Amino acid sequence: MSQVNLKRLAQELNLSIATVSRALQDSYEVSPQTKERVKALAAELNYQPNAYASSLRRNVSKTIGVVIPEVANHFFSLAINGIEEIARQSGYHVLIYLTHENHEREVAITQYLTGGRVDGILMSVASETQEFAHLQHLYASKPAIVFFDRVCDAVATAKVTTNDYESGYIATKHLIEAGCRHVAHMSVSGNLSIGRMRMQGYQAALADHSIPFDESLILDGEASDERNTELIMDLLRSRPEVDGVFASVERLAISSYQACKNLGRSIPEDVKIIGFSNLGVASLLDPALTTITQPAYEIGKEAAKILLRAIEKKKAILPSQSIILKSELFQRKSTAC
Repeated sequence: MSQVNLKRLAQELNLSIATVSRALQDSYEVSPQTKERVKALAAELNYQPNAYASSLRRNVSKTIGVVIPEVANHFFSLAINGIEEIARQSGYHVLIYLTHENHEREVAITQYLTGGRVDGILMSVASETQEFAHLQHLYASKPAIVFFDRVCDAVATAKVTTNDYESGYIATKHLIEAGCRHVAHMSVSGNLSIGRMRMQGYQAALADHSIPFDESLILDGEASDERNTELIMDLLRSRPEVDGVFASVERLAISSYQACKNLGRSIPEDVKIIGFSNLGVASLLDPALTTITQPAYEIGKEAAKILLRAIEKKKAILPSQSIILKSELFQRKSTAC
């Protein structure tokens, strides 16, 4: 059986291909009677539109790229779910690109994406990234970009984030009110805005409780969980008075648990731990982990909405479209008094 396409429908109905196409798209340029004839025949012959050909005609791929540092982090898994839901509703496909927290890998991915392979990009920056020329170049070639969570302030586009400063303050304040006086801060990266904002919240909470800021209690995490565990163990050995740990990303909270276990430090009796985490089993850890939980799914959805709205309407994405969503403190046994 020959393939049913626009040409065949047009021949059977004695109409032009353009008229058939407009009728199937419910265009106002085609009369209701003609639309009814076209749609009836299309249903009878089981006509299936060629999405690829349609995309080529409109110079669109109906695909968006999502560039993220990792998928092991539950935040990004949930954010991808939110992105995919909005993309699917709008008839778009999602391609995932992983930087593995590596700057060179991020540069290579952005160079690849400048070739017009996707209609727009949602991106969260790698922790190793210290300069942003490649992101500025990407924006110059493909302005349909929205950053989420780990954003690049050097690019004038929309960002979807959580209230990092306030959350950093709340996390540190919670540890202090639980009795901690020597709070270590485990940071993802001082180069990224989330690292800076969470650090500033940490410092402000210390100052408001008359606790001096001690730079030696700041630890910058790495991509390797094993290495992070070693670094935290070194800190706890050299500074045995540390009685609280604020982990600004999920993997550093888990490494803190492992470090305490290896050193025989009891949680929360010896060290209390709080971490930014969307870990579904946080309540099942021993002891249950106190978390600052981000609205990851909603962050993904809102970022996708901004991007797809701009693509469909062919409008520029403005910094004023940025959104800040609130994270939530979930108190559990790891910070119990």
